[in-house]
This record gives sequence, C-alpha cells and structure tokens, in this order.
Amino acid sequence: MTARRAIAALPIAGIMLLSLIACQTVEPAPPVAGKSASLRVMEQVATAAHKCWFASGDPTFRAYRMANELDSHSGRPRFLLVPATNYGGLPLLVVQAAGSSSNVEVFGPLMQQTSAARISTDIQRWRTGDDSCV
Repeated sequence: MTARRAIAALPIAGIMLLSLIACQTVEPAPPVAGKSASLRVMEQVATAAHKCWFASGDPTFRAYRMANELDSHSGRPRFLLVPATNYGGLPLLVVQAAGSSSNVEVFGPLMQQTSAARISTDIQRWRTGDDSCV
C-alpha cells in the first residue's frame, strides 16, 4: 500500500515543483535615471497652459479642453486641445516634445487661425521656464 501511495503522490509532487518554479521572481529592471528633457519641458509647458489658458478663464480658449498625454510611452509627451463639446474629437492643437530634446513642436488647425501668434509666443515663453500669463 505504501508503494501505491508513493506512486500516486508523484503527480502531486510534480505539480508542486512546477508551482515553485513558476513563483520564482524575475530580477526587476534597473530604475529609470530620471525624467527626459522632453518630459520636463512638457510638464512645465502643460502646467502653464492649464493655468493661463483654462484656469484663468481666458476667452480665447473657452471653446476647447486640454487633454494631457504626458505619460506617453512613445517618448513624445504631449497635450492636445480638443473641442469642449467633443472631448474625443480630433485635436485642434498638438503641443509635444521628443526624446532628450527640450524643443517643443506645435501644430494643428489652430495654428492656421488668428490665435496662432499668441499660442506660439506663450509656448516659447513657457518652454524657457517663464510661466507667466499674458
């Protein structure tokens, strides 16, 4: 009877062994050294844009909402301006940076309207660290 029990216990022992192997921890990836230049500059620009364009109630931007995508895994942190009435709609303005650069790209249909000069001036000022509003 004891030999029978030993044979019957083999599958259970195998399952337990496989369970232990599966539970082994994988060595974690090394921590990221810090924020990229593009993320730092976009955080700065997005914070100022929110403060100056939206929180202040600026009438130029009342018809829009800001959609932050700073945690983008594509290496291009950005924010979008979308129609206030259609948050899922096509962006009317894209403000983004890429990689280790602190350069900021601005494009979209709003850059073809009268607000384009104001947008460019504001973004350039905020990109350099001046978070003042006009």
